[in-house]
Amino acid sequence: MWISVMLIFIAYAATFILFDDIDRKNKMPLNEPNDWHLLFFSIIVMIGLGWLLYGYARRMDERISREQRLRQDKMRRELTQNIAHELKTPVASILGYTDTILDSADISEQTKLQFIKRANAQAKRLSALLQDLSTLNKMEYASHLLQKERVDISDLVADTILESEPALSARQMTVINCLPEDIPVEGNWQLLYSIFRNLIDNAINYAGRNTTIKISAEQLSDRWHFTFSDNGTGVPKEHLSRIFERFYRVDKGRSREMGGTGLGLSIVKNAVLLHGGQITVKNGNDGGLCFDFTLRK
Repeated sequence: MWISVMLIFIAYAATFILFDDIDRKNKMPLNEPNDWHLLFFSIIVMIGLGWLLYGYARRMDERISREQRLRQDKMRRELTQNIAHELKTPVASILGYTDTILDSADISEQTKLQFIKRANAQAKRLSALLQDLSTLNKMEYASHLLQKERVDISDLVADTILESEPALSARQMTVINCLPEDIPVEGNWQLLYSIFRNLIDNAINYAGRNTTIKISAEQLSDRWHFTFSDNGTGVPKEHLSRIFERFYRVDKGRSREMGGTGLGLSIVKNAVLLHGGQITVKNGNDGGLCFDFTLRK
């Protein structure tokens, strides 16, 4: 492509120099026919150049579109595989426990009750996974249908901390809430709730026992800047860039043991973006994770 363009420029320049050289030798302006020939040649050159550039732009657009389709297809395949894998584990567990109960006539009542409790726990995990998938699909494909209202983030966070108190107490964790009294945000209550609930749950599951969570906010001109941090174990640096990916787990075995769906932080990121904000994560100076994100007023 570029060789063709350069050849046209060289031919144009050579022709112009040739005509100009003849003009200087004759020491008089070019006659009228030559002027018209030069004009027509210039127009033809510009048309040819424009056609080549247009063709090049079309090929580039097609190439970019093709690469985007390939990336999207790859992401869909990976997502489908991940969903199938995540669904298979609780379903297999539920079937295993219930089949054992049905096929073992002499099973004790105590064992039967234990298996029912385990199957119930796996069913709840499956329900949470399906709920998280539904939330992500709503944000990606039906965000225009989400209802918005005035939400006071201060009240929302206070209620979320109160709901999480049993889990926080079990791990002897403390929450330092430094939010001001009134933080009005125009948005979807459920998604805003999911931001702080998932961040608190993530800290409960992975920060470690006897740790502290700190939540603070700063008012900017058109948005609020939030900082959510803990002083726990943190995450290895090589995992930070992928922490918001769906089903990405730093420690796969521990994540499933804690009952996480692998979608919590992905929901957090998408909910922040839908409310006109940005979110980043880093390891804090005192250990633990530090999430910085904004929400439009």
